[in-house]
Amino acid sequence: MIDARTFRDTLGRLPTGVCIITNCNDLGVLNGVTVGSFSSLSLDPPLVLWSLDKKANCHAAFREAKSFAVNVLSEDQSDLSNIFATKEERPWSELRHRPAPETGAPLFENCCAYIECHMETIHEGGDHDLFIGRVVRLQASASGRPLIYFGGAYRRINEERVG
Repeated sequence: MIDARTFRDTLGRLPTGVCIITNCNDLGVLNGVTVGSFSSLSLDPPLVLWSLDKKANCHAAFREAKSFAVNVLSEDQSDLSNIFATKEERPWSELRHRPAPETGAPLFENCCAYIECHMETIHEGGDHDLFIGRVVRLQASASGRPLIYFGGAYRRINEERVG
């Protein structure tokens, strides 16, 4: 049997980017959650993948969503990440965001990249669901460095290249 804490600590040795996944339902209700489980899945067609704990407050909203947006956070957005990493109510009226052109999902200012997706499929994966989206629009910043999570803490990228 693998101990959950050991499993989490071991996987924490893999650095991940930090994203906030957002959506806006047909009634205009906004949802968002911080994830470190985002990755590309396919180039043709362009698909992305992320996972969400089934116990998350926003789980049902994302299961019902027709689309979503991925906000790839910049290194100075750890406070924003923390807001969406809790079970607390989201202070949408206090946050600077705009609706995504294709999906209407909230896009936060000054992110490294934005990826808009239509929901392709959802798969069960243990205590999480895996959300697969078909990319319909994207935009990357010409500058800016991403927020990284490693070893249980936010980190910054060192500009030194190796290899």
